[in-house]
Amino acid sequence: MSDNERLENTKDRVTGKVREGAGKVTGDKKEETKGKAQNMTGKVKDKLKDVKESAEGAMEELKDKMHKDDK
Repeated sequence: MSDNERLENTKDRVTGKVREGAGKVTGDKKEETKGKAQNMTGKVKDKLKDVKESAEGAMEELKDKMHKDDK
């Protein structure tokens, strides 16, 4: 994952937590819910990127294995 993507995802999680906390303190359920959603968005983006990187790694290993088997 690029540093830029990681930074954006972290920003979503932190901003979401702040909004969620602000919503709780002020009693604004809508803001609290938006914060929870933003936090989850950052977490989901991180997980999806991890899955993508794992799949790419597995494909590279498979390609290497196929090339070795061809020889």
